[in-house]
Amino acid sequence: MNLDLAGRVVIVTGASSGIGEATARLLHRAGALPVLAARRADRLTALSAELDGALPVPTDMTDPAQVRGLVDLAVKRHGRVDGLVNNAGAGFHGRLEEVDPLAYARLLQLNVIGVLSAIQAVVPVMRSQGAGRIVDVSSGTTVIAPPGAGAYAASKSAVNMLSTVARKELADDGIDVSLVLPSVTATEFGGGMFRDGGNVPSGLVAHSPEYVGRVILRALRTGEERIDIPHGPEQPEFPELSGGA
Repeated sequence: MNLDLAGRVVIVTGASSGIGEATARLLHRAGALPVLAARRADRLTALSAELDGALPVPTDMTDPAQVRGLVDLAVKRHGRVDGLVNNAGAGFHGRLEEVDPLAYARLLQLNVIGVLSAIQAVVPVMRSQGAGRIVDVSSGTTVIAPPGAGAYAASKSAVNMLSTVARKELADDGIDVSLVLPSVTATEFGGGMFRDGGNVPSGLVAHSPEYVGRVILRALRTGEERIDIPHGPEQPEFPELSGGA
């Protein structure tokens, strides 16, 4: 079933920049009510002002209590939560033999536990409504397994499995869980390493955050199980196949 996003309350994590910010802007343009979550309160406040007072909730996604508080505030403001975009995450680059286990544990807390915590926080609300859409943002690195990105890809592979299993476990509750796998994207990710086409692996093209955001909105509308964004040049018609922004 295609979902009309107008008037829908959608939490977007990692909304202070990149894909999350672009997704929040597209949701607002579509008539939805985005709830903005990220650690950088100043950026959320500025974005909120641009989006007609969209609810900004400074949130550390590695803290389950803060994640529950995020959902509580969304419900307090809007009375419901129709969608969740699990986008918050960080990169990790280096050969596996060079990975600092303690630093990697912190990454897993954000990239994996943060996703799990957000799903756990919204499920009771969505279940009580009898419907909901969750979109988990993963990475195309989980498919191509590039050297130097193995630790990062492993964290996103965990997201893939969480998303796939959650879709099966929550289907009877009317909650659709979708997985979106972006290709290389020009954001602040990795210190902005892919901006202006820099450091892009041979044969790949850095996509815009807005392009990925349109795919995320497609997933929110359709509830389809998985969308792998094709590598290479952006395909303007691709996000529109099932209804774009």
